Amino acid sequence: MTILQAIILAIIEGITEFLPISSTGHMIIGSSLMGIASDPFTKMFTVAIQLGAILSVIVLYWKRFFQSFDFYFKLFVAFLPAAIVGFLFNDTIDALLERVDVVGYTLLLGGIFFLFIDKIFQENEKSDKQVDYPSALKIGIFQIIAMIPGVSRSAATIIGGLSQKLNKKTAAEFSFFLAVPTMFAATLWKMYKYFDEGGAFGSNEITLFAVGNVVAFIVAMIAIKSFISFLTKHGFKLFGYYRIVLGIVILVLYYLGVGLSIV
Repeated sequence: MTILQAIILAIIEGITEFLPISSTGHMIIGSSLMGIASDPFTKMFTVAIQLGAILSVIVLYWKRFFQSFDFYFKLFVAFLPAAIVGFLFNDTIDALLERVDVVGYTLLLGGIFFLFIDKIFQENEKSDKQVDYPSALKIGIFQIIAMIPGVSRSAATIIGGLSQKLNKKTAAEFSFFLAVPTMFAATLWKMYKYFDEGGAFGSNEITLFAVGNVVAFIVAMIAIKSFISFLTKHGFKLFGYYRIVLGIVILVLYYLGVGLSIV
């Protein structure tokens, strides 16, 4: 991996991590098109630069993280389902990450669903409900679905929040907060596996890691601010169209055998 490739992947991560369009899917596509997807360091890097993205959440919402212990207990309750399933089915999840066709299908199907989300949950915008413990657990269960590449962790948890009668802004913000423990745990686990399997981490890898996280942090800060404003004004439909188009393109390229094989 070169510095330029690291920057490109970090920009993709920063833009897509908190948007409901699947950061994992985009990272697979981006690294595949650059011909580096099968490299062990790349696989670790695409997860590890989430540290920069989650730092942006902490910086933007730092007051919420010092509000009360109740806030952390709710995050823990929401984090637990995915943590348990991720630990038990880690190998299966890793195998799915190699499937570009899975990314295409989930982007496509999710995009179709997105065309109807605003109408389904339109009454939620009148609600001022906040996240309680039962809601946190149910949102956490929705997060399990995001282990399928292309689903989008952000999409799954926001929809989970909407299903609990939260309005779009509240659901999106809780999705951001839940990303912190979830992505931190995923990063630590991926780095552990990388080193356990003999991965190198010399001066070049340290430089790539540092640059990637700084770029992801800056881009994610911009993306979060823009997303909340856009979502509350325009809803999910545009994201739905984007997912449908991207999903179709990926599937066409995949079945034609053009450029998206990562095995």
